[in-house]
Amino acid sequence: MQNVAGSLYGLAYGDALGKPTEFMEYEAIVARYGPGGPVQLSGTPALVTDDTQMALAVGEALLAAPAITPGELEPLLRQAFLDWAVSPDNNRAPGMTCLRACAGLSDGLPWVEATQAGSKGCGANMRVTPVGLMPGLSDEQRAGAAQLQAALTHGHPTGLAASELTAYACNWLLGGLAPGEIVGALRDRCRRQRRVYRGEWLGELWRRSEARSPEEFIAVGWDECLVALDRVDVALAAGAFGGDPCLATGAGWIAEEALATALYCYLISPTEPVAVLGRGAASSGDSDSIACLAGAFAGAALGNAAWPSGWPDQIEYTDRLARVAAAWE
Repeated sequence: MQNVAGSLYGLAYGDALGKPTEFMEYEAIVARYGPGGPVQLSGTPALVTDDTQMALAVGEALLAAPAITPGELEPLLRQAFLDWAVSPDNNRAPGMTCLRACAGLSDGLPWVEATQAGSKGCGANMRVTPVGLMPGLSDEQRAGAAQLQAALTHGHPTGLAASELTAYACNWLLGGLAPGEIVGALRDRCRRQRRVYRGEWLGELWRRSEARSPEEFIAVGWDECLVALDRVDVALAAGAFGGDPCLATGAGWIAEEALATALYCYLISPTEPVAVLGRGAASSGDSDSIACLAGAFAGAALGNAAWPSGWPDQIEYTDRLARVAAAWE
């Protein structure tokens, strides 16, 4: 089934389809592409954005790590993010939070000082998919790595929690969890993890906030994610799936909304992956991030064969995507 490849390529396909619509009004997107949004890759190669670039940075850091521990992984993530920051390909409207944090990392600051402590932008979880796809990780490793890769740039607890949930959504779908059960499983994780602060991975990050304890700090993130997941259930139960998905679950510029709107776009038609991408790209918010996460979910569940046959040869960075997928299939 090649579900790891399906998820990684799905992320890149959604990113490429959402790239031209990211800063368009919904009505303009529909006028150009129709109500289903863009469903054909354009260009040779079809260009992606910083979402795929940074997801590859995370995936390649995981591959290079001798062990998935904070001490081994943090320097590799740091270097991968710095390499991305100075790359000539980093010309795809990169997020300012990531760039500011990378500037601090480049100056040699400890990441706890370099991170943008108040930011919960979707840059925290747009790139976390590889953490969910890597096989053989314990719960502590998967959760810790998901939060750490977010924390290097986005220090807000909701960015950490949403990243962990995004990774687990990919992992559970990869493992065969039914799409209809995913929101409930994520909600349960929010409740069980609500006061779990992973100090081995996060150090003293909580002190950058106004929280009185690590547990109080991290609870904020899980609570905000629970509210976002509730909006997904309400939107799905309403059954009115036409129009701009951002009106139902949020514009996706912040982490919990990127997760929620991607889940909503996916769960409307989980067996129609190309339609999922088009729906995510036809949104008034952060279209590339919404579509890339929705594509990662669809591909994890359905496998690589679910995507059009010519797309792997057309998408940018196909060699790097294939290399990471081959290591984990």
